[in-house]
Amino acid sequence: MITILAEHEAKARATLPAEIVDYYASGAGDEVTVRAAEAAWERFLIRPMPLRDVAVVDTSITLFGDRFDTPIGVAPTAFHRLAHLDGEAASIAGAGAAGSLFVLSTRASLRFGEVAAATSAPWWFQVYVMLDRDLTARVVMDAVDAGARALVLTADTPYVGRKRRVDGIRIPMPDDHYLININRHLGAAVDGRAAATQDPSVGLDTISWLKELSGLPVIVKGVLRGDAAMACLDAGADGIIVSNHGGRQLDRAVPSAFALSEVVDMVAGRVPVMVDGGIRSGLDVLVALALGASAAFVGRPVLWGLAAGGADGVRDALTALTDDLRHVLALAGAPNISHLDTGWVTTA
Repeated sequence: MITILAEHEAKARATLPAEIVDYYASGAGDEVTVRAAEAAWERFLIRPMPLRDVAVVDTSITLFGDRFDTPIGVAPTAFHRLAHLDGEAASIAGAGAAGSLFVLSTRASLRFGEVAAATSAPWWFQVYVMLDRDLTARVVMDAVDAGARALVLTADTPYVGRKRRVDGIRIPMPDDHYLININRHLGAAVDGRAAATQDPSVGLDTISWLKELSGLPVIVKGVLRGDAAMACLDAGADGIIVSNHGGRQLDRAVPSAFALSEVVDMVAGRVPVMVDGGIRSGLDVLVALALGASAAFVGRPVLWGLAAGGADGVRDALTALTDDLRHVLALAGAPNISHLDTGWVTTA
């Protein structure tokens, strides 16, 4: 982990209420997957290429027609106002200042319009399909109307994973966080929390439904198998995010670092493959890119940065990760991301 991320986490742990720290940090079950996530990236070693011109190193990428200064984006995470009063508005502003892609969660704790107003950069919207399908459609279209450029369908959450550290699935959440983008679509007699519960019957047909509803690309997040990725592509997915939900869903799920190559090989360049889970340094990102990822996302480091310094903390965390990536790319002999392939890494 690079220094600023450790400093942000230490400050967040010292200043936030213990229950919020535990909520953000916790994983499902015995937290085996959480503990394995960071160590998994360290199993890959770099095979540098000497005598290459790296006087200038370009970290930029293009995804679905939008250019970003860095391949390091912000994974969707819930309820940012628990970390900082400005919540997701500060997070998206910090991400934009760092040239990063931001993915806004269905469980955002500010109204979509307020979040979108805090940036001029492109952003994506993460979708939970809720028990009330009409409510889901309305919330999705609110995000589209606010300016979302793509949808990220989370596929690994038919039920929310149990987290022993918080004695359940999450800490108690006020309605003005949990239902802030939902209440306006509820009738007077409707139980909003029940209607907003994830639908465990969601299937592959949801991909085409979201595409037709929104007119946007749909990326499926929560894929850890090559055959699952192919099923999503056959159902119309425009991208895949290899992810185990930060270890917060199925404990002992395979670390993303170990699942990435299989998914990349099966997809064979048909759509972008991205990854999140345990990424804490430029070296981790370099490995992910060499294994075939088009982008890598971070979650908890953004929350700790937000808690430690608001928008500036988020910007500084993402900028430090990108600077670290630029440095190790130069040392490895890669002047830009397109030079990387599996020949640049080996396993311990």
